[in-house]
Amino acid sequence: MVSSSSSIPVTLITSLLVVFLVTFLPQANARAFFVFGDSLVDNGNNNYLVTSARADSPPYGIDYPTGQPTGRFSNGLNIPDIISEQIGEESTLPYLAPELQGEKLLVGANFASAGVGILNDTGIQFVS
Repeated sequence: MVSSSSSIPVTLITSLLVVFLVTFLPQANARAFFVFGDSLVDNGNNNYLVTSARADSPPYGIDYPTGQPTGRFSNGLNIPDIISEQIGEESTLPYLAPELQGEKLLVGANFASAGVGILNDTGIQFVS
């Protein structure tokens, strides 16, 4: 049987080891953030598609930092933008955006598109 006095050093050593590991070892960062979905998380992919499902005119974007429509189906930031802020990364760019290359692709990409669905017929009413 182990006495309670001998378990104190083990607990202390274990606690110190955990504190050391958490404090001094490098922390892993999020590598990339990829978004899939519909208009709730679309951040401008439909700006690059032939479709009538667009958010490129006011009032869309009136509360966005630039005050301009961005293709987001919201008046400001959407959920992926807020998540990106919380993890300390830039907002993901639409996967169709010409500037999504090189280092910017390593942050992630947004594949969401308004009107998207699981069935082939989904969104057909938006094709121009």
